Amino acid sequence: MSARELVVLGTASQVPTRRRNHNGYVLRWDGDGILFDPGEGTQRQLTLAGVSAHALTRICVSHFHGDHSLGLAGVIQRINLDRVPHPVPVHYPASGQRYFERLRYATAYQETAELRPAPVAEDGVLERTDAFTLSARRLSHPVESFGYRLVEPTGRRMLPERLAALGVSGPDVGRLRRAGRLGGVTLEQVSEERPGQRFAFVMDTRLCDAVWELAEGCDLLVIESTFLAADEALAEEYGHLTAGQAARVAAECGVRHLVLTHFSQRYREPAAFAEEARAAGFAGELTVADDLSRVPVPPRAG
Repeated sequence: MSARELVVLGTASQVPTRRRNHNGYVLRWDGDGILFDPGEGTQRQLTLAGVSAHALTRICVSHFHGDHSLGLAGVIQRINLDRVPHPVPVHYPASGQRYFERLRYATAYQETAELRPAPVAEDGVLERTDAFTLSARRLSHPVESFGYRLVEPTGRRMLPERLAALGVSGPDVGRLRRAGRLGGVTLEQVSEERPGQRFAFVMDTRLCDAVWELAEGCDLLVIESTFLAADEALAEEYGHLTAGQAARVAAECGVRHLVLTHFSQRYREPAAFAEEARAAGFAGELTVADDLSRVPVPPRAG
């Protein structure tokens, strides 16, 4: 399996259906497993998807509507039941602190794991690690909602022909990469900049500037498309996007792989979402998400 992939746990919006569980997504990013928006039933979906509690290293909740957060209680208890040995940060809107506390302590259980609440109060960087920078942007929804963006640091790509021309080979390549200089050879002479990969998670929102900011240049964009264009007025009223709106954002922002999800129960045929996305001008890789599907992060460009 890819070391970087999206594991889709659920794809329904407010009402689950026979085919679609409430929301839930795990981003596998090398050694990290980031759980986004654990709706009701997430603990069971994790089991069906083969994702253990030990694989979860972070949780991000966009907002406190039930289809995005009611599964948090079960997931937290499972993390403790399985005695997950590493700390698990949990990001969520600070305005929903009371909901977080109620879900965290919904029933009695023994606390054995270290949960680190990290409420989000404003736009900006939430955490920087060696693997990525995680940031948040406030969206436009009837309750406070945040989208999340993960960006890998810029690296260097070694160029074999330049290494050979300057006589650098074998273990010396690693030494040069680590030190930045080896004798009279610099890293810049034998490598080129390699942009880091980018991922964004955009749930319940109307169109707003933050949607474009989150999506800009993403290799993989996971975005809600609750409605089709015929119901655009409903989308605006309830704070949601249509498939066409999501696809236009992706096309304008240069997204490489677009994942549409969070579908209203009113629609029976998922192909209509793909058709609308293509009609809106998105030409990249496109996935209309299904429960328990896996979507690899695209290979690096170039």
